[in-house]
Amino acid sequence: MFVRIVKMSFHEENIPAFLENFESIKHKIRNAEGNRFLELYQDKNNKEIFFTYSYWETEADLENYRNSELFDSVWTFTKKLFNAKPEAWSVDKLVSLD
Repeated sequence: MFVRIVKMSFHEENIPAFLENFESIKHKIRNAEGNRFLELYQDKNNKEIFFTYSYWETEADLENYRNSELFDSVWTFTKKLFNAKPEAWSVDKLVSLD
C-alpha cells in the first residue's frame, strides 16, 4: 500500500464549484478498485490550496483509476478551476503513530 498526495490550487471564485463537485464524487473515488482511504485538506493560511490524501493498494490500482472514465470526468471538470499547475507525489508510509 502507498499514499498519493495531490496539491491543487484554485481561483478563489472556483472553490465552491470544486467543493460541490468533490462532494458529489468523493464516494465514487473512495470506492474505486484498490482505494482504501481518501481525505481532502485545505491549507490554513492560503484557502486557495487543497490537498487530497489517499491510500492505494498497488500502483496498478492508481493507474487503473487514472485511466478510468471517472477520473477523466473529475479531471476534465477540476483542471478548468486551477490557478496553478497541480503537483502529485506517491509516497511509502514509513511510520504511523495513533
